[in-house]
Amino acid sequence: MEHFKNMRNPVLPPKYHVPDSEAHVMPDGKLYIYGSFDNREDVFCSEKYHVVSTPDMENWTIHEVAFTGQQVPWYNDPEAPRYPGIDWSRPTPFIRKMLESARENGDDMKEKFEQEGEKEKPALLFAPDCLERGGTYYLYFCMPDDSEGVAVSDWPEWPFTDPVQLPCGGIDPAVFIDDDGQAYYYWGQLFSHGVKLNADMVSFDPEEIRDNLVTEEEHFFHEGSSMRKIGDTYYYVYADMERGKPTALGYSTGKSPLGPFTYRGIIIDNGDCDPASWNNHGSIECVNGQWYVFYHRCSRGVQQHRRLCIEPITIHADGTIDEVKMTSQGAGEPFAPGETIYGYQACGLKGTVYIGVEDEDGEAKRNAYREKLTCISPGDEIIFRYVKQDAPWSEIVCTCAGSGRLKILLDDVEAGTVETAGTPGRIRTVSAPISAPAGERELRLKAEESDGLEIMEIVLK
Repeated sequence: MEHFKNMRNPVLPPKYHVPDSEAHVMPDGKLYIYGSFDNREDVFCSEKYHVVSTPDMENWTIHEVAFTGQQVPWYNDPEAPRYPGIDWSRPTPFIRKMLESARENGDDMKEKFEQEGEKEKPALLFAPDCLERGGTYYLYFCMPDDSEGVAVSDWPEWPFTDPVQLPCGGIDPAVFIDDDGQAYYYWGQLFSHGVKLNADMVSFDPEEIRDNLVTEEEHFFHEGSSMRKIGDTYYYVYADMERGKPTALGYSTGKSPLGPFTYRGIIIDNGDCDPASWNNHGSIECVNGQWYVFYHRCSRGVQQHRRLCIEPITIHADGTIDEVKMTSQGAGEPFAPGETIYGYQACGLKGTVYIGVEDEDGEAKRNAYREKLTCISPGDEIIFRYVKQDAPWSEIVCTCAGSGRLKILLDDVEAGTVETAGTPGRIRTVSAPISAPAGERELRLKAEESDGLEIMEIVLK
């Protein structure tokens, strides 16, 4: 178990990568985050879950391992029931495009997918969800063999035991309990499904499953179902394909937990967080009267190593949610003058730059800079949102390695330039004067020259 304080994005310390965040305020009044746990280089997720909690959105606890794939008795058991995941007989526009691209390269994507399905795989745990009923906490999970299940606990954080397989196949389960006490279960990739749960919370009638609650064609649905109710309106939140790949969280609304649903738009898009950004998965939750969107963004120039992030959102009287930008400040106030802004807190990256991790023997690692902005090329842009002070801005201090020149912009207005003539891999601190009016600003660094330039932290004054 680890405790720490933070109100910035990403929320967790650099060594913890928790994507696919389902956020729930539980009966004890604390907020709990149920997500996957990225710790592999080759695939998404891992073979364990860690639950994260906070009483106040600032003091966080990463709890002990809550559940492992090795606890699932049916995984890799040839005698266990098998339920199909993706329906290849009804390819969506996205799948048709992928199939066509594969055929042009001489590959049979469907055949490869099915062959992969026959291989023995590690007991990975994909995106979960969890709710409490009658003093028991029910953790819903899914695995690479398209199996889905539920484990139980007397506590919201751990340990979860006694897993039961559910009679369905797919990924990304979600659970919702309506005001009348009826519980509902949602899941699916490319095709969404929903059903009423039985009173035991660990079973349902397969004959009652409703298919295509939201679709790719009509609602831009890709995966990652999440359900909430606000007033008399049901909000179906999910990974949204409207912009070509599922980097956005979108939502549809309806007057029934099983639809019909009407597409309403995008809440947040993480497409600019990293050159390799591919997916998003999250939820919305009200904490102390304020609604937030919980989402992830990737790092290290790969699709994995996804990080938990939070943004406040506004839900209007007409039920709409404004799209919000990714920020560095997260659930807190803008960065104050003199406050350290770490390179890995960048919320927008354009070009080749990405948030990298230091080698075990690197100087940055020895100086406690585990993550840094690296692979910076001329023309790249790095964005931090937001900084604020009541007096005019006058100086920038940059801890970096390598050499290069950065143009400093505050709200698209050039404020100055900072240069460093260091050696690649050797950390040094440089400063330069800047000039910009007081106020809340977006900070943008534009690389004009770079030779091994890497950025560990920034301070504005």
